[in-house]
Amino acid sequence: MLEVKNLVFAYPGQEAPWNFNFTAKPGQCIAIHGASGSGKSTLMNLLAGFLEPQSGDILWQDKSIRNHAPWQRPMTSLFQEHNLFEHLSVDANIGLGIHPGLKLTQENQHAIELGLQSVGLSSFGSRLPGDLSGGQRQRVALLRAILRKQPVLLLDEPLTGLDSDARDLLRQLLLEQKSRGTLIVLASHDQEDRQVLADSVCSL
Repeated sequence: MLEVKNLVFAYPGQEAPWNFNFTAKPGQCIAIHGASGSGKSTLMNLLAGFLEPQSGDILWQDKSIRNHAPWQRPMTSLFQEHNLFEHLSVDANIGLGIHPGLKLTQENQHAIELGLQSVGLSSFGSRLPGDLSGGQRQRVALLRAILRKQPVLLLDEPLTGLDSDARDLLRQLLLEQKSRGTLIVLASHDQEDRQVLADSVCSL
């Protein structure tokens, strides 16, 4: 279980700090909903370890992870900026999520091939990110996050910029991840995404 307990944060000069509280179980999706500037991305950064809260705690399976570095947390993040390496192929970008030194087994390489098929990009492995559309880049970034196989997925507007067919495809992919026990924290302004994916909604 993921527990966020009285997690307080404010940027310099911010008059009223945010105070975040929620719990979610493996296999669930909790959607974070709120207007622009309400703290959705801030909460994601706090969970990922990119921001340090003033007080409060984050627990995973009853153990605090608040003081853990980002790479020590049981989480994979996908933010609005896709953060693909422009000089590396699609295959290599995804492979970095599996092993930072790209020491990939045949099983890893097969997983990448199957993953690209699942997101409709089976022939794109050798291409560079600059050759992809924004929606295609988003699919690559989401696939990289999923193939890291961490128990928690932090997704900040993951389906933005996709056409309806691609959105349906990736929603199904995320539902499959839930069925395998992945806990998803989803920040999304899209009501349909929340309706399809979320078990509960946290409004900011």
